[in-house]
Amino acid sequence: MTATRVLVLNSGSSSVKYQLLDMRDTGRLAVGLVERIGEVTSRLVHTPLAGGGAGKRERTGPIADHGAALKTVAEELAQDGLGLNSPELAAIGHRVVHGGLRFTEPTLITDEVLAEVERLIPVAPLHNPANVTGIRTAQALRPDLPQVAVFDTAFHSTMPESAARYAIDVETADAHRIRRYGFHGTSHAYVSRRTAALLGKDPSEVNVIVLHLGNGASASAVAAGRCVDTSMGLTPLEGLVMGTRSGDIDPAVTFHLMRVAGMSADEIDELLNKKSGLVGLCGDNDMREIRRRIDEGDERARLAFDIYIHRLKKYIGAYYAVLGRVDAIAFTAGVGENAAPVREAAIAGLEGLGLALDPDLNAVRSDKARIVSAAHARVAVAVVPTDEELEIAQQTFALVAPGGA
Repeated sequence: MTATRVLVLNSGSSSVKYQLLDMRDTGRLAVGLVERIGEVTSRLVHTPLAGGGAGKRERTGPIADHGAALKTVAEELAQDGLGLNSPELAAIGHRVVHGGLRFTEPTLITDEVLAEVERLIPVAPLHNPANVTGIRTAQALRPDLPQVAVFDTAFHSTMPESAARYAIDVETADAHRIRRYGFHGTSHAYVSRRTAALLGKDPSEVNVIVLHLGNGASASAVAAGRCVDTSMGLTPLEGLVMGTRSGDIDPAVTFHLMRVAGMSADEIDELLNKKSGLVGLCGDNDMREIRRRIDEGDERARLAFDIYIHRLKKYIGAYYAVLGRVDAIAFTAGVGENAAPVREAAIAGLEGLGLALDPDLNAVRSDKARIVSAAHARVAVAVVPTDEELEIAQQTFALVAPGGA
């Protein structure tokens, strides 16, 4: 029997998202989420999608750690005849947020690879530890199975040094691995290719600005299928205004807060990562709630929205200049896919760049990739639902079964 299934794991600090896919047709067999790991209120939601599935199931109650979480996931999959011991399971693909300069493509996980991912924890303290935990747990459950790391930073590794380097002392930067790495790479890779397909062209023929707008948000400039610039940097803090992150800020704000407010480095880290962005500006990080408040005349919500859009427009303009020629702008992720007012505001006033929306097309809610620009626009505007799990599964399967994906 040929093994064609890939289990995709996305391990967070207190959660595990998972999908099981059959790579013969990239169909989903099961999807699920374990959240609040380590709490008494832990919860697993599992949905079998294969023929004969019994529908969504939930478990609640304490799940002590990631090991217990993955064992519970394995039990749920086994209940549907999709267990981890199945000979049809070809590999497990893991989302790993930071791969540094070394990992620029999907990589079979060895002890050496795992040690390097752990060495990168100082530049990804919120993400890489959870990714490592998920990998170790999966290895313990299936030590015989190929496990593949797919790195968020990999797609951005094609950036030229002029875009990747910060203008600081080179020896200091190199000694401490300080440079711009970028994140959300699997999403930017998938969406840029899908946008080219929407235009009926090969990715090598298309220049795309991808706007991944979720609670975390990033932009990328993709020239002929290769990333040449992206908004996130050493960490996912740089760039666009996000749900709880500040994005771009004068570095001297940090020193000012230390000297004037007496804040510690950890307190400033907490401020900029968890108490800034939209939530810092208006108390909400849900764009739907912000829009509701705006409709009711809330000026604080309006200002937060305006700041969000102002930063977004700046990046669109900057990446237009970087690329020289733009064939499409693609909106993706939760806000990009669903918030028509965000797309409308971001594109408004950019007619001189060949951009214009069709209001009726932009207002349509759909889970399909689509063009929403006006017929006369020189540059296409697309809404492309991202599919990071499929991207991870395809990269994983291509590595363990060359030619199979």
